[in-house]
Amino acid sequence: MADSKQLYQEVILDHNRKPRNWGVLAGATHRAEGHNPLCGDHLTLTLKLRDETVDAINFQGESCAICKASASMMTTAVKGKSRGDAEQMIQEFRDMATGQLDPALPHHLGRLTVFAGVSDLPTRVKCAILPWHTLHAALNSEASVTTEADADPMHAPVGNA
Repeated sequence: MADSKQLYQEVILDHNRKPRNWGVLAGATHRAEGHNPLCGDHLTLTLKLRDETVDAINFQGESCAICKASASMMTTAVKGKSRGDAEQMIQEFRDMATGQLDPALPHHLGRLTVFAGVSDLPTRVKCAILPWHTLHAALNSEASVTTEADADPMHAPVGNA
């Protein structure tokens, strides 16, 4: 247990200090903004779909370390994936972050399981999943998403689930 917590902290710190795929993507075909007013997280996600595949994806904004690390790892994980595979990963990440997916069972998250422990930190769950909900919004041509009140994506299924 201590090893997984240490790995979680190291990964969060590394991706917070050196976020991958940072910035606005020139020539993006899809864009969305995500906002978590509780924590103050605000990010913009830009991506380029080519033949229903995530060809390129970037993000930028102001956010806590957990949100930034989640966005950094997400952009790396979904690059090159089909829209359907990305939507499946969105659902699985959300389920894992909320304790509904056992990371020991088969899934498509790979190294992203480092975030499994966030389910034990209810105030941080929205921080970790905001990038994923923003990706879902971008893929579905929604301009923005928030984690507050009725607009909270935690209260509604994501994708086809």
